[in-house]
Amino acid sequence: MRPVLVCPIAYNENVKLKNAIERFLKSGVKDRADYLIIDDASDDGTTEMIQSYAGQGVRTIKHAQRQGVGSAIRTGIRFAQKEGYDVLVIMAGNDKDNPQEIPRLIDPIMKEGYDFVQGSRYKGPTGIGGDMPFYRKVATRVHPWLMSLITRRRLTDTTNGFRAFKLAFFEDIRMNIDQAWLNQYELEPYLLYKAIQLGYKFTEVPVTKIYPAKKLGYTKMKPLTGWWSILRPVIYLGLGIKK
Repeated sequence: MRPVLVCPIAYNENVKLKNAIERFLKSGVKDRADYLIIDDASDDGTTEMIQSYAGQGVRTIKHAQRQGVGSAIRTGIRFAQKEGYDVLVIMAGNDKDNPQEIPRLIDPIMKEGYDFVQGSRYKGPTGIGGDMPFYRKVATRVHPWLMSLITRRRLTDTTNGFRAFKLAFFEDIRMNIDQAWLNQYELEPYLLYKAIQLGYKFTEVPVTKIYPAKKLGYTKMKPLTGWWSILRPVIYLGLGIKK
């Protein structure tokens, strides 16, 4: 058993996820961490593609029905807790995140005692590559400003799902990740907010976010409903509507 579990979240990401798996297997990180993909009920051949890597240490849990990003992250958290891991790394299954940068996330936890490490494409020189849609550029700047306002802490990238945290974080009874309203994108900002609000040792580290070619699809997030999903935790938590 290794102390770190890396957990990509995927839904119908056949080609992009294959690239992500290959990059992880070629990185030195595979000697420091286990790898578990949460497949949120893919039906495009993603499931079969993942299974082809079973002999190389790639494991997967597949939801019977699509449940959402937040629910998939929750599945990863519960599995990691059950199996006794110390640290969980969440990353995109669409090949936007660089597995060679995983040590940037886990080293502050393993060596410096941090509880929650957030990857930031805006920390220092911009880490954005590829063709990032304009609306994403705007939204990924506005959201950190709002989150900084309610947490009273300067944050630069609050919508980036590339992060790592201690599993002990979820033993805190003030955390409630099983709320139904967190099943979609809401869980990601919820975790970040709670880490800061509850006084856990938190930091941001620079990472890259490379957007794939447009023909492969930017994201599964829809401009309106998706961004409301990731914005409403800031409003609900900031106003005390939800806990």
